[in-house]
Amino acid sequence: MDFSSVNLALVLFVLLLVTGALWAADRFYARARRPPDAPSPAWVEWGAAFFPVVLAVFILRSFIVEPYRIPSGSMIPTLLEGDFILVNKFTYGIRLPVIDIKVFDVDRPRRGEVMVFRYPRDPSQNYIKRVVGLPGDKVDYTDKRLTVNGKPVTVTAAGRHNHDKAAYSSPKYTERLGEVEHDILLEDDAPPYVPGAKNFKFRENCTYTVRGFSCMVPAGHYLVMGDNRDNSADSRVWGFVPEENIVGRAFFIWFNFNDLKRVGRFY
Repeated sequence: MDFSSVNLALVLFVLLLVTGALWAADRFYARARRPPDAPSPAWVEWGAAFFPVVLAVFILRSFIVEPYRIPSGSMIPTLLEGDFILVNKFTYGIRLPVIDIKVFDVDRPRRGEVMVFRYPRDPSQNYIKRVVGLPGDKVDYTDKRLTVNGKPVTVTAAGRHNHDKAAYSSPKYTERLGEVEHDILLEDDAPPYVPGAKNFKFRENCTYTVRGFSCMVPAGHYLVMGDNRDNSADSRVWGFVPEENIVGRAFFIWFNFNDLKRVGRFY
């Protein structure tokens, strides 16, 4: 699993129903039948106290912003293992919680944005990658150099990245995708070809060679890649992300137990 989140949508929904039912039962039925000076039963106080809190958390998490934790290194150097991030649930449209049906469009993913989505091969898992190809784009990744619609993506050397948990460093480059400038890692000794490519939907849109791959992104889908290019299982391996799998846009690091200097970073 590349990206973790405690999926609380269903739990919150059940709590909302229970606490809301307790509050409503007291407000519209039990209260009128109690003596004026009688204390409220414990179940009434419990429901009345928790219902507005659960309602606020449910609305915030379902429609506005949701916290996640990064468990792996596929997005190094942008996101490190242990980063706690916020994901904007509103950016790419409003979806009904639990059933996850879009009811209102706001915007579409753009090249270079960091996107959270449900893994196409197992929608119970959430993944995070960078958007590289939009619907209709032709994406080539040859000899570790990215080309989109025939235009090479600008890449410049940016020193090296020192890995915190290992005694080595990786070459770092600054890449510009659309309006977004970000850093990526490329290992000198890693091969350019894609090992272990799966048999995914629209696999016929892609051509693999010993030097890399070339794909035409189908309508309603996106091609995504990790910033740690040689250590990321992404669209190169398991295919495209359908629009209905999109969760939101990651944008902020709000905590990291191992490195407090990362707190407060936008990306």
